[in-house]
Formats: sequence, C-alpha cells, structure tokens
Amino acid sequence: MHDIAQATLQICEIFTSIQGESTRAGLPCTFIRLSGCNLKCSYCDTLHSHLPGTTRSIDWIMNQVSQAEIPLVEITGGEPLLQENVTLLVDSLLSMGFTVLIETNGSVDIDRVSSGAVRIMDVKCPGSHEAGSTLETNFRILQPSDEVKFVLTSAEDYDWALEHINEFDLINRCHVLLSPVMPGLDPSTLAEWILRDRINVRLQVQLHKILSVQ
Repeated sequence: MHDIAQATLQICEIFTSIQGESTRAGLPCTFIRLSGCNLKCSYCDTLHSHLPGTTRSIDWIMNQVSQAEIPLVEITGGEPLLQENVTLLVDSLLSMGFTVLIETNGSVDIDRVSSGAVRIMDVKCPGSHEAGSTLETNFRILQPSDEVKFVLTSAEDYDWALEHINEFDLINRCHVLLSPVMPGLDPSTLAEWILRDRINVRLQVQLHKILSVQ
C-alpha cells in the first residue's frame, strides 16, 4: 500500500495552455509534465523533459492544479508511467472530479492506470527511430475512451500505421489520430492520403504550435 502523504514525483513543469492534441484539442488544459524518458525519438520537441526534475509531493501538485481552476488535466512527459507514483496522482485527480488524460509511448504497461482516465498511446513509427517499442499487450487492452496517436514523418510511416490500425482493429476499439510531424510532413498531404483510403481516423495537427503557445 502506498502512502499518498509521502508520495512524490519528479516534475519537469506544470503549466496551463490550450490543448493542442487529442480529441480534446482546443480546450483549456493544465499540463503536468513529468521528468524522464526511456526513448529517444528523432523529432522529440520536449528534450528538456529528459533531464532530472524537481521532486514534488502529490499534495503539492494537486494544489497547483486546483489553483488553475481548469477541469481538464493532462499528465505527460517524457514517459510518465516510468514513475510508479503516477497512478496515485491519476487517482487523486479523478477523485477531485478532473478529466484526466495521460499520454504514454506505450512501452510500459498501461493497465495499471485507472480506467477512469483517458490513456493516449503515442505509437512510435519507423521515422521516430523507436518503432517496435510499444508493448503488444497494450494494444489489446485499449478501451473505447482511449486514444492511439501515430506521429508520421513520411508515406512509409503512414503505411506502417495503417498496418497496425488494421492488425489490432483500432478504429473499432478506440479513437485513432494521425499527426504529421511539424515541421515535416505537409498536413494537406496526409489529408489526401486519409481521404484517398477512406479511413475513419482523425487528422491531428499540433494546434498549440499553430497558436504559438506552450
């Protein structure tokens, strides 16, 4: 049994912004970015999260989130599931009535995260240089409220993503989002591919980058 009064996490940063990704794109959101990552993606835009963070208690984090007065909270990284106490944070946020998103690269078991949270699995395609890092078991336990994101750098990545979407029947099991690397793959090109192939996925652009916000 973990004592939440003593529980801490390594924090990179906490901030509020407009949610730029996921099916909640466009909504105000409080972001809790945890420190540490086990992958080195070629296009990583949060390298600062790989550095050692600041040790903070879950009570301190909850106080910061409560002061923001925004109902939507995302826990991200780095890779948040590398820190065991993250599940205590998720449960605390849910108990306070927050809508909780947790973004993971899928290389760590997601089943220990409460089903009350939205698990966003960022599956790494070949262009990331980390393809194959996602646990196959994670694909099989996804729920309708969960989301799977494929960040694409090329047509090769697109074809690779389609293979996995079909193999695990993702479109019928959860939300599927295809996101072009920005800058990199032209979003209009990705739109053409999606329309050509008639696949029921969401094209996701990084809205926060378009808006020039964090």
